Amino acid sequence: MLASNGEVLLDTGHSRLNELGYKQELKRDLSVFSNFAFSFSIISVLTGITTLYNNGLNFGGPVSLVYGWLIAGVFTMCVGLSMAEICSSYPTSGGLYYWSAKLAGPSWAPFASWMTGWFNIVGQWAVTTSIDYSLAQLIQVIVLLSTGGINNGGYEASKYVVIIFHGGILLVHAIMNSLPISWLSFFGQFAAAWNFLGVFLLTFLVPLVATERASPEFVFTHFNADNGEGINSKLYIFVLGLLMSQYTLTGYDASAHMTEETIEADKNGPRGIISSIGISIVVGWCYIVGITFAVTNIPNLLDKNNDSGGYAIAEIFYQAFKSRFGNGVGGIICLGVVAMAIFFCGMSSVTSNSRMVYAFSRDGAMPFSSTWHKVNQNEVPINAVWLSALISFCMALTSLGSTVAFNAMVSIATIGLYIAYALPIFFRVTLARRSFVPGPFNLGRYGIFVGWVAVLWVTTISVLFSLPVEYPITNETLNYTPVAVGCMLIVTISTWILNAQHWFKGPVTNIPT
Repeated sequence: MLASNGEVLLDTGHSRLNELGYKQELKRDLSVFSNFAFSFSIISVLTGITTLYNNGLNFGGPVSLVYGWLIAGVFTMCVGLSMAEICSSYPTSGGLYYWSAKLAGPSWAPFASWMTGWFNIVGQWAVTTSIDYSLAQLIQVIVLLSTGGINNGGYEASKYVVIIFHGGILLVHAIMNSLPISWLSFFGQFAAAWNFLGVFLLTFLVPLVATERASPEFVFTHFNADNGEGINSKLYIFVLGLLMSQYTLTGYDASAHMTEETIEADKNGPRGIISSIGISIVVGWCYIVGITFAVTNIPNLLDKNNDSGGYAIAEIFYQAFKSRFGNGVGGIICLGVVAMAIFFCGMSSVTSNSRMVYAFSRDGAMPFSSTWHKVNQNEVPINAVWLSALISFCMALTSLGSTVAFNAMVSIATIGLYIAYALPIFFRVTLARRSFVPGPFNLGRYGIFVGWVAVLWVTTISVLFSLPVEYPITNETLNYTPVAVGCMLIVTISTWILNAQHWFKGPVTNIPT
């Protein structure tokens, strides 16, 4: 950066990084828009809403979709505001686990850092797994509809073909993330524009093309209690319908993980977090409302014998164009718009994963840390990129053996990741209540209140999303989310007690004092 008199000024994010004890090893080249773009692309309302629209339709229908999104959005913003405040004070790639170490105090720092870091990193890998597997499934649906659909002999890919799609997608994402950060910045900005324009296009185009539309009364007041899962309580049904919204509104910690590559990160990192959540809430709600105007028969959309095999939004798009023009080609093209959004979402997710791996291994917390911490000539943590892609592929392999096992693993993507979000916020409002030194962005006297709201919300959704989703409860219908998260908790604590407590001391600075 240059002053008006030509003097070279040190970037504020760079200066703060040095103050925290770290050398600048990654190229600091991202603007505030690029930082925002990575988080906005990972949140990707087209990805989350499209993937879990079935869940919203089944549990509550339009009421859960329209109002559940707003409820989840308000509380997610509280989480984001608290994270942004901490990010402004500690703008490092380590993000959450580094924050926990600093906020928990010297005595608790190593343990707090260990727990937060592993929940964050495994949660991120699970997010990438679910995103790219969702894209593989959508490609399978596009192929199915392009060859005639279920009722006209269309090609249904086996689970082995879907996993090959998934592996190919991850391979491309790893290659893209091996490019210099300037290329990733361009892809990230393009992805943000694609998501925004794609939502705008589909929100208006699909209901306009459809020959039958729902009434405003249906969109804003209809509650679908006929879920076929043995659940009759409307409150219970509504709560289960929140999963789509909360699953979608994740991943904005990417702005924190990209701070060591962001100009003036102590200001622009928080801006990236808050703006990505805020804009996603607005455009996501518009997308939900627009698409729901094209919903006229919920049971048919969820029927596995319809042309798309029960993929609700695919069926909405396909039938809207088929009813208007006699074929569903336009609907398939619309699905292609969504597929591209999911593709860029997965790309940005791998970027965020690799930066977390880079930072965590910099502090020696991972096996073979020296390998994952290396950066190449383009200042990219290349080994961390490929490790993240490989682990995400291995996670998806569980789908070949058991859908239950795969769903349990992916459940960590929402609950596990939000636990990682909540831990540093919890330390901020308890142990560091008086000692926290805010950065340029801060909530002032409202910081403690907003922080507690965030912590209580994460606690609430952790309980809600662990509830059974079908009765009677059997091995096939049991919600394995608490099992998966519980196993993660046991493994993390056990490795700490048996091994890590003897050598892991939390974040380790690499600038001599």
